[in-house]
Formats: sequence, structure tokens, C-alpha cells
Amino acid sequence: MQPTNLADPAYFHKVVDCQWACPAHTPVPEYIRLIGQGRYSDAYMINWVSNVFPGVLGRTCDRPCEPACRRGRVEENNGPGAGPPQAGSAPLGGRSEAPEGQIRPEPVAICRLKRVAADMKDDVKGRMPTLAPRNGKRVACVGAGPSSLTVARDLAPLGYEVTVFDGEARAGGFIRSQIPRFRLPESVIDEETGYILDLGVDFRSNQRIDSMKALLAQGYDAVFVGCGAPRGRDLQIPGRKEAAAHIHIGIDWLASVSFGHVTSVGQRVIVLGGGNTAMDCCRSARRLGGTDVKVIVRSGFEEMKASPWEKEDAVHEGIPIVNFHVPKSFEHRNGQLVGMKFEVVQAVFDGEGRRSLVPTGAPDVFFECDTVLLAVGQENAFPWIERDSGIEFDRWGLPVLRKETFQSTEPRVFFGGDAAFGPKNIITAVAHGHEAAVSIDRLLHGEDPARRPAPMTNLMSQKMGIHEWSYHNDVSGDTRFKVPWAKAEVALASIRVEVELGFDAATAFKEASRCLNCDVQTVFTRETCIECDACVDICPMDCITFTANGEETDLRTRLNAPALHATQDLYVSGALKTGHVMVKDEDVCLHCGLCAERCPTGAWDMQKFLLNTTQAGPRCRDEKAGKRLMEVA
Repeated sequence: MQPTNLADPAYFHKVVDCQWACPAHTPVPEYIRLIGQGRYSDAYMINWVSNVFPGVLGRTCDRPCEPACRRGRVEENNGPGAGPPQAGSAPLGGRSEAPEGQIRPEPVAICRLKRVAADMKDDVKGRMPTLAPRNGKRVACVGAGPSSLTVARDLAPLGYEVTVFDGEARAGGFIRSQIPRFRLPESVIDEETGYILDLGVDFRSNQRIDSMKALLAQGYDAVFVGCGAPRGRDLQIPGRKEAAAHIHIGIDWLASVSFGHVTSVGQRVIVLGGGNTAMDCCRSARRLGGTDVKVIVRSGFEEMKASPWEKEDAVHEGIPIVNFHVPKSFEHRNGQLVGMKFEVVQAVFDGEGRRSLVPTGAPDVFFECDTVLLAVGQENAFPWIERDSGIEFDRWGLPVLRKETFQSTEPRVFFGGDAAFGPKNIITAVAHGHEAAVSIDRLLHGEDPARRPAPMTNLMSQKMGIHEWSYHNDVSGDTRFKVPWAKAEVALASIRVEVELGFDAATAFKEASRCLNCDVQTVFTRETCIECDACVDICPMDCITFTANGEETDLRTRLNAPALHATQDLYVSGALKTGHVMVKDEDVCLHCGLCAERCPTGAWDMQKFLLNTTQAGPRCRDEKAGKRLMEVA
């Protein structure tokens, strides 16, 4: 293997697995350390720069960072259920067994710690960006959802005149209309959308755009479309038309509940669908008077698209999930819905692992119900974009975009969020907004939107003394802490009582202490290494090996602890004096610093890696192109 190129920021970025997995690349360990120090406002602002809605996401994020958290993998390699060895303890060889019955710890509660920063911060209005003088460029954003608001947040402080249009009275898009208040209080939405609108953004509420050509004719230099995927899929099976009064599209029904147009529901409710919208529908129905609420899906429980915690929350509230049932008909009497009929199926896999659902031959199943909520998917709808406006669409009705720039076939028009590639989640919409803002900023400065400047990175030693570091390097053995809930009789009695109460300061500190500080890197200098093996002896996870070089597949098998997670790169040094190389398995490293403390020559150091993603502004532009544009002007 070739020596690891430490000048390439991608290497250490991939070691910070949580930040790598986050679509907006939030520096997770950085803000978790600040929470552990009680610096909640600082932690909030670090979040705000990248993910824009810390309070919203701290309650509702799909948490792509948490499955990536190395805490779980470290503990798997240290024995089922075992917490990681404490820094300074005797080496365990990474293979100790946990006591029988001990619960296997989970990833750090990253999402819930984000909420801590939002809930416990001071007033941060004074820390918001200052506004540059107007630059004469006008940008329109269609929709006031997370992607549009991110574009506005990035461009307004730079001097752009940003106008946001939305058909509703208040900003937020599907954050406000489709996420129930028992998960996300309206005050949090108002606060975090307010920070953006207060940056000089012109918010045109109750103004639904009905013509792209008319919008472009108003002289905007760029248009960003972030109107979401506003149309829920219907289910056309027998009885749909006759029982229509009692069958509702899930996202429309949730919006009606959110805005107070719907305040009750039938006692017997069936929710069709296995995504997060279905979970919000069933839990909302439970609070609006449904006494017999069930979710019915055609797939297996594990295959449902809903986040695992969303399914757990529904089950916790007494809502059964019936799987492998395919809807056949809505049963009705004289226009009154009385129930649904389902065919029972099972999953069958062919030789290539492809799944199909086939009938079991069991009799059809009938479930009584008064109301059905359809949460079987969402799709984009752009009736307001004329097909001769220069914007091309693919066969699925999605805009044809340059994926790296979010630019459509009409160069002035950009898309993001669910409107770009179909329904996803809030943090992905935010990431789209950042990238689109960079593209718009570059385009309006006469530069190629496809040229993406590299992010800024640095490495800084954390050494404070011979054996002291500027970060807390003791590895907590605690299991993941649970977020307290409101009492069931209180939570289920109202659609607006927030269920999760959040961590208090003491629990937040303990949960933050579980973070492995993956951004503090073990940096090796081969010139000063004497191959004494002191680091190998002290490493509690057996992740350092001095051995002969070879092909990666072979080398992974010859390490002190075989490196089985192939997607995590190995850290490989150049040839040492003996001809051997140092190989480190980043997958299970605790970042405890014991190797650096033990090394007699200082060949190891603990250096904090910080990645600042490229956002709109001078840093994203090419200086020469900017000068050329000014000369032409």
C-alpha cells in the first residue's frame, strides 16, 4: 500500500464518520465537546453554520450520523455489550467479553445533544451574520421550506436581495405543515425561521407562484425552487371513490391537523404506509380520539422506511404495526366506510437476492375502520412550471439537474430539497440549499457553478504538556442515556404536548462524554519512530501494527486485530528503517492518546482535524474570474 496522503482532507474527514455521514457535514465532535463544557451557545452556532435548524433537527432529524458513529463498532470489537476500555487501563487486546445480560451500548445520542445546544443556549441574535451592502443581484426562492431558507441564509448576508415566496402565512414549509406539534413545538420553528427572515429577507407570505415564466420575467438574476414534494400518492383500489369522504391523503391530513382545520378523527383508524409520515399520522390520530389505531404495511417490519426510533415510538404508544398485508379494497355500505380487506403475503427471494411479495394462500383479512389515512409515498408536482420555460423534466416528473450544482437546463433556475430528487429529509434539504447557494453565488459572479472549491481543513496539535491534552481523553463506559418522556396520560391527551422532554444538563454532560473525539487524530511521524513497539503495547484496541507492506486485502488480515470494515481506510506510513510500515486501523481507534503519551520520541501526536465546508461567499469564488467580471462591468 502507498503511504496515506495526509495532505488530502478526505482521509481524515472519513475518519470522523459522523460528520462524513451528515449531508451538511456538521462538525459533530466539535459541538459535542462544547456541550460537555457547558458552552451551549457556542455549540449552537457551530450547528447553525452547517445545519441551520439545530432546534428543529435536534427533535426531528433522520440522524444519518448515528448509524455511522464509531462508538458501536468499537464496542462490537471490544466484545458484545462491553463498554470501551478506559484510557490508562491495562491493554485488553480489544476482545474482552461482557458480563452476561449486559445491554449492548448504542451510538452517541448526537441528535438529542443537538437539541441540548438549542434548548440551553443564551440569546444568540447578536451572533448572527452582519449584512453586507446590497450588491444589486436579486434572487427568488419558491417555497419557504428548509432548502429555500438555507439559500436565503447563505446569500442574504452577502448583499443579495432575496425574496422568498410561499403559499402559507408563515415560513417553514413541510417542517411546519407535516411534523406534528407533539414532536416539534411551533415556537421552535418560529425562532429558527425568524433568524433567517431577520437577515433582510423579503418574505412574501400567502403568495403561491403559479407561473415560472412570469417569475423569470420579473428580472430575477436567479431562481431557486424549494417547494418540496407536495403531492401525496393515492391508492386506487375498489371502494376508493365510494368511501372517499373517510379516506385522506396523509400529508394533506397532517397539514390540516397542523393548521387546526382537523381536530378529531374516527375511533377506528387504519394508516397505510411504512414511512415516517405514516408514523406521524398514526400518532396524531391517537391524540385526536382514535382508540383503535393501527398501521398496516405490505412489507416486513424491518423493511419499513420509517426510522427505527419512529417505529419504536409508535409501538411504545400502543399502536400495532401489521406487516405483510396488501390492501385489496375499501369496504363500504351506502358510502360509509366500514373497513378494509387485505391479502396476506410473504417475502420470497430469488437466487440473486431480489425480493418479491407473493400470496401465502391464506384467506383475505378484514379490518374494521372508520377512517383511512394514506401515507404510501409522495411525489413532485410542478404544474406551475411551463414546459416551454427551458426547464426539462425526466420521465418521473423530476427536473433534469446537474447533480453537483443543482442547476436546471434553464441556467438561472436551481432546485433543491424534495423538489430536486424526490422526498428525503430536512438535513438533506439543508445540504442542497448550501450547494445551490454556492452555485448561484458563482454564477452571478461570472464563474462556472460546477467548479467546487475544496473545503478548508487544518490539523492542530492538542498537546498541553507531556501527558496532557486540551480535550478530555478518558473514554466513558456508559451506555446510551434515554431521553425522558412526558407522562403518557398527558402526552396522549393533546396533539400539542411535546412528548420528548430532552436531556437536562447533567445527563447531557454524561452523554457528551461518550463521544470518542473522532476528530482528534493520531498523527504519526515516521522520521522520529524507533520501532520500539511501545504504542503497540499500550493500545487498548490492538489497532496499531508494525509489519511488512503488502496489498490491502492481504495487509488487513495480518494486523494485530484484523481490519474487517473495508470502507474505513487504513492509515499507512512510509517505509521505516527496518523496511516495515506502521498500519493503523481507524475503525476501532479510541482516540485516547495513549500511543502519543507512551511514545518516547514523540512520533505520535494528537491533532484536531477541523473541516469547514465551502459555503457561498468570497471563499467559494475564483479571484481572477471575479476581477474579469468587474472589469467587464
